Amino acid sequence: MKKTTFIIAVAFALMLVGCKSLKQSLFAPYERPDVNTTGLIRDVVSNTDTLVSNADTNFGNLPWREVFTDPQLQVLIQQTLDNNVDMLNAALNVEMAEAQLRAARLAFLPQFTFSPSGTLSTLDFGPVSKSYQLPVAISWNADLFGNLLSQKRAAQTALLATHDYQVVVQTNLIKGVANMYYTLLMLDRQVEILDDMESLTKDTWDMMKLQMDLGRARSTSVQSAEANYYSVQTRAVEMKRQIREVENSLSLLMGQSAQAISRGKLKDQNLPSKFATGVGIQLLANRADVHYAEMNLAKCFYGIETARSRFYPSLTISPTAAFTNSAGMVSNPGKVLLSVVGNLTQPLFMKGQLTQGLRVAEAQYEQAYNSWQNAVLKAGNEVSDALVLYKASVDKIALEEKQVETLEKNVEHTKMLFKSSNSTYLEVISAQQALLNAQISLVSDQFYKMQAVVNLYNALGGGGK
Repeated sequence: MKKTTFIIAVAFALMLVGCKSLKQSLFAPYERPDVNTTGLIRDVVSNTDTLVSNADTNFGNLPWREVFTDPQLQVLIQQTLDNNVDMLNAALNVEMAEAQLRAARLAFLPQFTFSPSGTLSTLDFGPVSKSYQLPVAISWNADLFGNLLSQKRAAQTALLATHDYQVVVQTNLIKGVANMYYTLLMLDRQVEILDDMESLTKDTWDMMKLQMDLGRARSTSVQSAEANYYSVQTRAVEMKRQIREVENSLSLLMGQSAQAISRGKLKDQNLPSKFATGVGIQLLANRADVHYAEMNLAKCFYGIETARSRFYPSLTISPTAAFTNSAGMVSNPGKVLLSVVGNLTQPLFMKGQLTQGLRVAEAQYEQAYNSWQNAVLKAGNEVSDALVLYKASVDKIALEEKQVETLEKNVEHTKMLFKSSNSTYLEVISAQQALLNAQISLVSDQFYKMQAVVNLYNALGGGGK
C-alpha cells in the first residue's frame, strides 16, 4: 500500500513539473529578445544637436503634411497613396490577414455538421423497410497543449506585420514622390541657369565676331566661342530629357499614364532644418519595417510552439444527437438517439516529420532574428547617412554661394579686359564654363540638402500618419 502511494505521489509530482515546463514551452507569449543597438546612429547634425528619444520631439513623428508643405507636392503624394498599385495591394494583404485571424479565432469553437440519410432495404424480395437518420454531430478539439492558441497568436502577429508592411509601402511612396518632385525642381532651375548661360555665350560669340571684324581677334576665338555656345545648348537638351524621364517615373508611381507634372519653384521650398532624431528603442517604435521584422520573429516564435505541441496528444470530443427510427430495429415513429465519443490521439512514430518540423521552425526563428537585427542596424545606418548628407550639403552650399559670387565677377572682368585687349578669349570662355559648373553644382547641393531631409524623415519612420 505504501509502495503504491509512493508511486502515485511521484507520478503526480512529475505531472506538475511537466505541466510547468509545458506552460513555459507551449503557452508562453512572445517576449522581445535582446538586440544590439550600440552606436546605432553615428552622426549628428551639429555639435549642439542631441539625439534624444523623446517621442514628442522626434522628427519622424510629424505627419507628412507638416513636413512637405508645398501644396502641389501634397496633391501628388495624396494621389499616389490613393492610386498606387503597391498601396492597393498592401490594403488587400491586410484584408486577407484579418480573414486568417478570424479563422484562427473560430478554430476554438466546436464544429457542427448535419448529415441526414435514408435507407430502403428488403430481405429476399420481401416487404421493403424504410429507415432514416437526422443526426447533428458536434466535433470540438480541446486545445490541451496550445496548438490552436499558438496558431491564433501567429495569425495575430501576421496581421500586425501586414499593417506594418502597409505603412512601409506608404512611407516609401512618400519618400519616392518627394525626391522625384524635388529632382524636377532642381532640373528646372538648372535649365534656367543654362538658358541664362546660353544668352551669355551667344553675346560672347557675337563679341568675338565683332573683335575679329575689327582685326583684334583671330578666327580661332570665334570658333571657340561658337563651340562653347553649342555645348551649353547640348547640356540644356540633356536636362530637358531628364525632366521628361522623371515626370514619366513619377506618373507611373502615381498610377497614371505619363504626363507633365505641375510643380513650384526650388527657391520657394521650405523644409525643416532642426531635427531631434531619437535613438535605440525609439527607432524600433517608429520604423514600420523594423517592427515588421520583429512581428515576423514573433510569428516564428509561435511557429516553434505549434511544432512542439504536435508531439503531444490531441483530444477531440464528438457528441451526436439524431432523430432516427433505426436504433437496432426499425421503429416508427423515430426516437432521439444521443451519443458522445472522446478520441485521444498520441503520435508515436511519424517518420521523423514532427522532429524535422521542429528543427525547421527553430531555424526559421533564427533567420527571423538575424533579419530583425539587420533591420535595426540598417535603420541606424540610414539615419546616419541622411544626417551626414545634410551637414555636408549645408557646408558645400555656403562655400559654393561664395564661389558663384566670385565667378560672376570674374566673368564680367574678363569680358571687359578682352575688349581692351588685356585678356585672351580662352580666359573669357574658361570663366564662363567655371561659372556654369559652379551654378549647376550649387543647385545640385541644394537638392541634396532637401533629399537629406526626405531621407531622414523616412529613416525615422515618418510618413505613417
